[in-house]
Amino acid sequence: MRKDEYTPEQLKILTLLSHEYPTIPEVSAAIVTLNATAHLPKGTEHFMSDLHGEADAFYHIMNNCSGVIREKVDNLFFTSVSESERRNLCTLIYYPVEKLEELRSRGEDTAEWYSFTLYRLVDLARAVASKYTRSKVRAALPNGFRDVIDELLHTSGEEHDKQEYYRHIISTVIDVGQGAAFIEALCSLIKRMAVDCLHVVGDIYDRGPHADKIMNMLMQHHHVDIQWGNHDIVWMGAAAGSRACIASVLNSALQYNTLSLIENAYGISLRDLIGYAQETYAGCTWFMPRNPEDKYYIKNNMETLSRAHKAIAIIMFKLEGQLIRRHPEYGMDDRLLLDKIDHERHVVTIDGVEYPLNDDHFPTVDPTDPYALSPAEESLMDSLARSFRHSKLLQQHIRFMYEAGSLYKIYNGNLLFHGCIPMCEDGSFDCVPQTDGSVLSGRAYMDHCDRTARAAYYSGDADALDFMYYLWCGKHSPLFGRSKMTTFERYFVADKATWKEQKNAYYALIENYDAACRVLREFGLSEDASHIINGHVPVRASAGESPIRAGGRYIRIDGGFCRAYHTTTGIAGYTLIYSSRGLRLVSHSAFEGKTAAIKENKDILATTDVVFEMMTRRRHVADTDAGKEMLSRMDDLRALLDAQREGVLQTGKR
Repeated sequence: MRKDEYTPEQLKILTLLSHEYPTIPEVSAAIVTLNATAHLPKGTEHFMSDLHGEADAFYHIMNNCSGVIREKVDNLFFTSVSESERRNLCTLIYYPVEKLEELRSRGEDTAEWYSFTLYRLVDLARAVASKYTRSKVRAALPNGFRDVIDELLHTSGEEHDKQEYYRHIISTVIDVGQGAAFIEALCSLIKRMAVDCLHVVGDIYDRGPHADKIMNMLMQHHHVDIQWGNHDIVWMGAAAGSRACIASVLNSALQYNTLSLIENAYGISLRDLIGYAQETYAGCTWFMPRNPEDKYYIKNNMETLSRAHKAIAIIMFKLEGQLIRRHPEYGMDDRLLLDKIDHERHVVTIDGVEYPLNDDHFPTVDPTDPYALSPAEESLMDSLARSFRHSKLLQQHIRFMYEAGSLYKIYNGNLLFHGCIPMCEDGSFDCVPQTDGSVLSGRAYMDHCDRTARAAYYSGDADALDFMYYLWCGKHSPLFGRSKMTTFERYFVADKATWKEQKNAYYALIENYDAACRVLREFGLSEDASHIINGHVPVRASAGESPIRAGGRYIRIDGGFCRAYHTTTGIAGYTLIYSSRGLRLVSHSAFEGKTAAIKENKDILATTDVVFEMMTRRRHVADTDAGKEMLSRMDDLRALLDAQREGVLQTGKR
C-alpha cells in the first residue's frame, strides 16, 4: 500500500506502535513471540465460592492447589517414590518453612535428603511450568535464585554434556547452606505455576472468623478476581459508611461470635456498644452467639454478648425502617414490623396475621415513632461509623474488593456471578423499578447495580449507600435473590412458618437448559460452549444434589466451605478446575488443622466428582480472552511490518 492509501487513523495507530517497535527485526521478533505464546496450552483456572472467613482451610487449599499438587506428585513419581515419601513431599510443598523445621528437629535434614528432595522439586517445577513462556516463569522466580532456578528448569540432568553441570548446581546450593531457602523458592514457584488464575465467586465475609486473613492472601495472589457476594456487599457498604450496613455487619458478628475480626483485626472497638447494651437490655437466650466455644470471649461473657446482639438488632431494624421509608421503589414495606407491634398485647402483625412475641422487652422503641433512634443509639452509631471509615486495614481490604471485584465477570467464555439474575416465573428477566420511573432488567440491571455500588464507596452518594443495604437483602437484589430476609421473625416469632424466604424464580428456572441459554445470550455468550458459574446456595451433595445442571450450562460451586454448612452439604467445599484439557469439579474433605497437616501429612482430600466437559482438542492461549487480544495485536504488528517494508514509516527511530 502507498502512504496515501492509509487512512489518517491507521497512520496514527501505526506511528504510535512504531515507537515501541521501531525496526523490522523488533516487529518480527514480537510477532514470533506472540504467535508462539498463543499456541501454548491455556493456563489452569480455579473457581471457588462462599469461603465465609474459613482462613485456615482456604490457606491449605491454596497451598495444595485444590489437590492439583498431589495429583502431579503422584503422576510424576508414582513408580519411583513410595506413598509415604510422596505425602511428605506434598506437605513440604504446602508448608516448606514449618516442614523443614520439623525435619530439623528430628535430625532428618541431611545433605543426602536435601539432594534428592531438590532433584524431585526441580522435576516437579519443570513439569508445572512447561505450559508457560520462559519469561513468565522467570517473572515468578524469587530474585535471589532467579538465574540458578532458570538454569535448572531448562537444563535436564539427563543431558550427557550437562550432567556434571546440573549435579554441581544442586550440590553447591547445599554446600553453601542455601538448601532450605532454595526449597522454599521452588515450592513457591510450583504453587504459583500450578494455578494461573483464581476466581472467587463471592462471600468471603461472615460466618467464619478470619475473612481478614483470606483478604490478605488474595491481595498477595498473582492473578485473582472476585465476584461480590451478599455478605461481601454488606461489608463494602459498612466500610463506605452506611449505618444500616454497619448494624447488619455487627449483628452477624455477634450472631456467629466473630468479634475478633471486628476488634482485633480491624481495630473497631465495641466497648461503647457493650456498655450501652449492659445498661439497656436484659439477657436473652435466643440472642446467644452460635459459636460459644470460640475462645475470644469466655463462656461467662455470653450473656453480655446476647445483650449487645439484641441492642444492635433493634438498631438495625430501626435503620432498615428509615431506609425503606426513604425508598418506596424498593418495595420492602413488608419489612416494616416495629410499627406492627402491639406492646400492650405482646403481639406483632405480619402479613395481616397476629403472632405472639417471644420477647416483649423493647426499651428503646417508641410506639409513636418506632424507627427513630434514641439519642444514645444515634451517638453510638455515629461513633461506629467513624470507626469503620477510619479502620486502615478494613479500608485496604474493601478497596481491593472494588479493584479486583465486580458484580459479575465474563472470562474465557464463562459467566461468573454470586447469586442470580432476577427472573419472573415465565422465564423473562424481572423488570426492576428505578427512582426515575424507568425499569431495568437482565444485564442492564446488573451493570446498574455494579455502578451504584462503586458510587457508594467512591462518591459517598446517599442513595447509593442506601442501595448497598438493598443489595444485601432487597427482594430484587441479584446478590440476595429472595422475597425477604426474615431476621425479625427468627428473633421474635416462634412460628417458623413466618421464617420462610421464597427464592427468586431464577433458582428453579436456571436448572432448565433453555433458561440457562437465555441468560448466556443476554451476556453475549455462546450457549454451546459457555457456562454460568454461581455460588450462594449450598449444594446438598450428601442428599444426592448435583452441582452441574441445565445440561452442563449451569454450575453451582457452593459446596459448604464454611464449617457451619458441612452437615448440610456433607462435604467441605468445591473447586471447579478449568484446564487446557477440560472442566472438572473436585469436592474437598474437612480440614483437620495445620498441625495435623504438617506432623501427620494430613491433607484436604480432593475428590474428582465429575469430569464433565473434556475438550475435543486441547485449549490454547489463543482460545482465551488474552489470546484473542494477542491475535489482534499480531494483526496490528503485521500491518506495521508491511508499512515499514513499504517505506510508509521510517524504521530505526524511537
